[in-house]
Amino acid sequence: MGRPILWTIWYMGALLIVCMGLYDFSSLSNGRVRRILGWGALMGVVIFASVKGYYVYLDHLKIEERGVELTDYQPFTNSPELAKLDSETSIELEGKFPKLDGATALYPVYASFVEALYPDLVEYNPYNVQTSTVVSTTTPEAYNRLLNGQTDIIFVAGPSKRQLQLAEQKEVSLHMTPIGREAFVFFVHEDNPIDSLTMEQVRGIYAGDIRSWDEVGGKSEEIRAFQRPEDSGSQTALQKMMGERKLMEAPVEDVPEGMGGIIQQTSAYQNHKNAIGFSFRYYATEMVSDHKIKLLRIEGIEPTVESIQDGSYPLSSEFYAVTTEENAKQYATFLEWMTEEDGQTLVAKTGYVRLR
Repeated sequence: MGRPILWTIWYMGALLIVCMGLYDFSSLSNGRVRRILGWGALMGVVIFASVKGYYVYLDHLKIEERGVELTDYQPFTNSPELAKLDSETSIELEGKFPKLDGATALYPVYASFVEALYPDLVEYNPYNVQTSTVVSTTTPEAYNRLLNGQTDIIFVAGPSKRQLQLAEQKEVSLHMTPIGREAFVFFVHEDNPIDSLTMEQVRGIYAGDIRSWDEVGGKSEEIRAFQRPEDSGSQTALQKMMGERKLMEAPVEDVPEGMGGIIQQTSAYQNHKNAIGFSFRYYATEMVSDHKIKLLRIEGIEPTVESIQDGSYPLSSEFYAVTTEENAKQYATFLEWMTEEDGQTLVAKTGYVRLR
C-alpha cells in the first residue's frame, strides 16, 4: 500500500470524525449518541495506529534494506563472524587512530583491522557517525565524508566519475591503496534456467536492447533488470562494465537503495522470477545468504577465489583503502600493513581474495 492511499484513508477517517462532531445528535437518545461517538473514536484510533504502524514498518525496511546487521561484525564484541589473527599483529599504531568509513560489504574487513590494531577504548558502532570512530555509511556517503574531511580512510570500490569530479572541485587528491580483490557478479532467481551470459549479452540487457529471456536462451519472459542508486559501488561497477554502451534508465521501483534490497527483490517469488540483479560476490554469498539467488557465470567462467585472483573471471577488480594524499603520509604504516601478511590474512579470512 502506497503513501497516497494511506493518506487518503487517514483524511477520510479524520473527516468522518469531524462530520460526527458537526452532526446534530439532539434527536437521538444519550445511549445511542455514546455508541456512535465510541465507534467513531475507535475508528479514529485504528486508522491512526495503522498509518503510524505502516511508517514504522517503512523505517524498519530502510534500515534492513542493506540486507545485513553490521553489528554482527562489530569489533571487541567477541563476534564469531569477525575475522581474527592467530597471533599478535606485527605493528603497533602510534598517535591518532584514523576514523574509518566505507561500503557495507567491506565493513567486515576493516572491522577486523580495527580489532587487530585499535584499542578497546572507544565506541565502534557502525551506525553512529556522531560518536563512533569506525562506521559504515555506504559508498556514496563515505566518499562525501572523506572529501569533506569528516573521516580519514574509507574502504570502497573505485570512485565514480562524479566522485572524481567532486574531488577535483574540492581540490582533494585521492590516494588509493589496493587491499584485496573481488568479483562483480550478476544473479537471477534460482528457478531461472539461465546459468551463464556473455559480457555482450549483459551489456545488451542493461542497454535495453535485450528485453526477453528467450533472446539469451531462457523462457519467453520480459527481463526485469534491477539497478542501484548513482555513485554506489556496484552501480559504478555496472557503468564501467558498460563501456561506451548507454545504460538504460531503470524505473524507480527497480532501483533499490541497498544491495540487500536488490538481492531480496530478485529472489522474491512474486513477480520477480524474471529479474536480474548485481552485487559483489562476498556480499551476495557471505553477508546475505538466505535468498534464493543464483550467481551467473560470465563468458562461461564462475566467480571463484581462483578465477578472481588470476583475473580469468572477466569482472574481477581490486577494492581499496582510499584516503587523501595528506592522510596517506600520516597513516602510511597502517596502509602498508593492510597489504602485508597480517592485513592480507584478515582479507582472506573475512572471505575476500588476497592481492597475491
